[in-house]
Amino acid sequence: MNFNRLAKQATVITLSTVILLGGSRSETFAAAKDPLDHNEKYGTSQITRYDMQKMINQQGNAKFTVPKFDESTIKNIPSAKKYDKSGNLIDMDVWDTWPLQNADGTVAEYKGYHIVFGLAGDPKNGSDTFIYLFYKKVGETSIDAWKNAGRVFDDNDKNVPNDPYLKNQAEEWSGSATFTSDGEVRLFYTNRGQFSPDSKQYGKQTLTTAQVNLSESDADTLQVDGVEDYKSIYEGGDSKFYQSHDKAFSDENFSDNHTLRDPHYIEDNGHKYLVFEANTGTEFGYQGEESLYNRAYYGKSNEFFQAEKDKLLQSSKKGLAELANGAIGIIEINDDYTLKNEMKPLIVSNTVTDEIERPNIFEKDGKWYLFTSTRGSKMTIDGIDDKDIYMLGYVANSLTGPYKPLNKTGIVLHQDLNPYDITWTYAHYAIPQPKSDNVVITSYMTNRGYFEDHKSTFAPSFSVNIKGPHTAVIEDSIQEQGQLTNNE
Repeated sequence: MNFNRLAKQATVITLSTVILLGGSRSETFAAAKDPLDHNEKYGTSQITRYDMQKMINQQGNAKFTVPKFDESTIKNIPSAKKYDKSGNLIDMDVWDTWPLQNADGTVAEYKGYHIVFGLAGDPKNGSDTFIYLFYKKVGETSIDAWKNAGRVFDDNDKNVPNDPYLKNQAEEWSGSATFTSDGEVRLFYTNRGQFSPDSKQYGKQTLTTAQVNLSESDADTLQVDGVEDYKSIYEGGDSKFYQSHDKAFSDENFSDNHTLRDPHYIEDNGHKYLVFEANTGTEFGYQGEESLYNRAYYGKSNEFFQAEKDKLLQSSKKGLAELANGAIGIIEINDDYTLKNEMKPLIVSNTVTDEIERPNIFEKDGKWYLFTSTRGSKMTIDGIDDKDIYMLGYVANSLTGPYKPLNKTGIVLHQDLNPYDITWTYAHYAIPQPKSDNVVITSYMTNRGYFEDHKSTFAPSFSVNIKGPHTAVIEDSIQEQGQLTNNE
């Protein structure tokens, strides 16, 4: 929607009648309404300012609180080691992880192993971010059981002829992995491009895929035997559905937090899809000052909209809210994992936050459950601060929505630990369990590079129960670090 900014100085006058108490006469008064006000949902579901404010009242409820972990029991992943550039054997940080999953989201078994892909790197090198493969025998529970097969990609793998994006890759970011019906391991991840001005990439993010070839030796050891069918899938197109990199930085102003990452693979009725983190495009509620006048992003009543809008327009967070146009996007892909169709966003967070990360979606009891991680430090809501960490959740009767918030506001998990607490966790990921109302929550623990001896590592897992539109953390459900199943 386009607006004439000069109209901000105008008012629309409506006449109302006031009956004066104690008198028989009446008089009229003028009530002002801003001509920029509108109410447009663009066919998407909204994370509203009202829900986020109401969510604050649910914080502290045990049903939504990340369990307290015993710091003395937390271990680095023993196998998360590599040689640095100087030839020294070092312990790596391991943060965002995702399991090899079946098409329905349950954990896949590969020749008797459970497999996890994860971001790992040198704690002293913030640019050392690449995907490693960890595995253990099914049934083993100790963090010591996880073995490291090393990096998935060699440095030269990205030199794929005729692919315009892979060659500029600087880091490998989060994604998902599926065990295909023909027994192959298919990885989806985010190619983060270079920031060098010469590359004209400025950190461009591209959804990417490859088949990962594995083999097993006689010593119960999995190894990566290279990749094939390595290719880019999607990078934002013409910016109508999702904000493209070129659109976000067309004026070379890098204050915008552009996202197009975390591809999560799912299937529905024989069709293949990727759900991912993004920002809204020009046809589905773009960022900008005009978005602050859209009642759909506020929720509740017109009275709440007017009061919250006036407050936001005077707030120090106004500029951040103008840029906030986070989205959970979806595309349909072909059987060969190339782009088939762009689709409108499933959920948007305009005026609330630019960043709703690691979407995770699956079907249960005929309903679709969608989860996403987000940080209070990225939000524009008074009462939510930098320590607040969330997993939000939404439910719909179909893959494409509309989505309604779980627990009335969207809260599923909350944590507000000091970031220098060793048991601080993030990147919570819900893994459905076969024939169960419970999901296992994995995450990583300990901020990267904050401690000399404590590295980012698999956090202890725990379970959350799902019943219709409600969830609750299951008391005393803490398991060993990195567990993927609840062994029900």
